[in-house]
Amino acid sequence: MLSFQYLPYRECSDLNTEQKLKKIFKIVRNKKIVLMQGKLKPEEEARLIEETMGQVTRDFPGISFCTILPGQTGKKSKDKDAEEEKISVVGNVRNALYNVFMKNRDALTIIGPANIVREIRKNPNQIDLFIK
Repeated sequence: MLSFQYLPYRECSDLNTEQKLKKIFKIVRNKKIVLMQGKLKPEEEARLIEETMGQVTRDFPGISFCTILPGQTGKKSKDKDAEEEKISVVGNVRNALYNVFMKNRDALTIIGPANIVREIRKNPNQIDLFIK
């Protein structure tokens, strides 16, 4: 049976790096895949990799992880009229304000045991999660 555990942003936002990684490892060692709202900071990702390498054994083969960040998928046309330009500017301002207030919450990070999660591929519209 495949098991996922959702980790909301509010549960990790106030934790320091050690506490956050400890929480993640506890879930992953129980052979669950973590669906974490938000993303790890670059230094947290580095520590996660470093600590994983130090804990690899026959029973714990390591982890695989991936962060999905929403992106703008619309392409700009060269021949937009003035009204479309106004809408585009309003949309850009709205997106900028959203990013300021949401910070790292808008991302999704998937973390799982390497023996279960074989490969994670991402693109703006879907996540392909290959499992054993």
